[in-house]
Amino acid sequence: MKALLCEKYGPPKSLTYRDIEDPRMDDNLVLVDIYSASVNFPDVLMIEDKYQFKPQLPFAPGGEASGVITETGKNISDLKKGDRVIVSSGFGAFAEKIAVDRGAITTIPDTMSHDIAAAFLMTYGTSHYALKDRAKIQAGETLFVLGAAGGVGLAAIEIGKAMGAEVIAAASSEEKLSICKDHGADKTLLYSTGKMERDEQKKFSDRIKELTDGKGADVVYDPVGGDYAEPSLRATAWEGRYLVIGFAAGDIPKIPLNLSLLKGCQIVGVFWGAFRGRSPEAHNKNVKELMEMFEKGLLRPHISSTYPLKEGYKAIEDLAHRKAKGKVIVQVKV
Repeated sequence: MKALLCEKYGPPKSLTYRDIEDPRMDDNLVLVDIYSASVNFPDVLMIEDKYQFKPQLPFAPGGEASGVITETGKNISDLKKGDRVIVSSGFGAFAEKIAVDRGAITTIPDTMSHDIAAAFLMTYGTSHYALKDRAKIQAGETLFVLGAAGGVGLAAIEIGKAMGAEVIAAASSEEKLSICKDHGADKTLLYSTGKMERDEQKKFSDRIKELTDGKGADVVYDPVGGDYAEPSLRATAWEGRYLVIGFAAGDIPKIPLNLSLLKGCQIVGVFWGAFRGRSPEAHNKNVKELMEMFEKGLLRPHISSTYPLKEGYKAIEDLAHRKAKGKVIVQVKV
């Protein structure tokens, strides 16, 4: 089978497209023909040896995909050949086939295309868990979303709106903000990328407060980190919740903890992958809720570009260079 491989650590262009052996099966695995795979930020880090989880070289990146089951192990009783599924593999999805444990499989409705399915679970699962379980957001509260035109950002906008929040979307271009509005954002904030000086941080924080009538945001959703973190925390409301999603800006911020004291606010970590493994019943309940939202038309994954498997490195480049709006898809089988 064909695969896009990381054979040595480096930039996306260093990935190799070649034939490899088909996956080996056993009684506890599910074999899936992959139709579509999506790019997530861990893919960018993993191929450069910057991620906390380090697969053995060579490996195919791609932690999320959609496809059709072609074989099930003898110990798998609730899945069958022909089932349409999402595969949450962590890595290995930039290939024509993958064999995974039962826990990595989520069945999908017939109304969900493979491209949409590949773009769905990680981003919407993360944002749903963040807002529902970690922030416990309430109808009428204000949600401020950084990096709002990215995959998890747009998911946070849609889920926040579905939960009754007023959503303020922050992004780095008017084009991105337009997409945020199309997905339900009530208000928007344009910011520049790169190093943010102290006076710029104060202006950024003041602008968030202005958009919340001086109160501050009840919930801050931050997948960006870097220089945007501290001014966003300064703009939280009393007893607000600041959600730590990721660090797309590259730098892990050092937060003055006195801000948490002065605002009575919480700094809350969001690790969806660990939640999924530690609390499978709660995760499955959340997935059911997400699928119901999708069927009602409340969730609409935005796909900004697609690439064939041979050019899958371009999909990772789009994300690494912040060109992606919503999700980027690698189409393995057309």
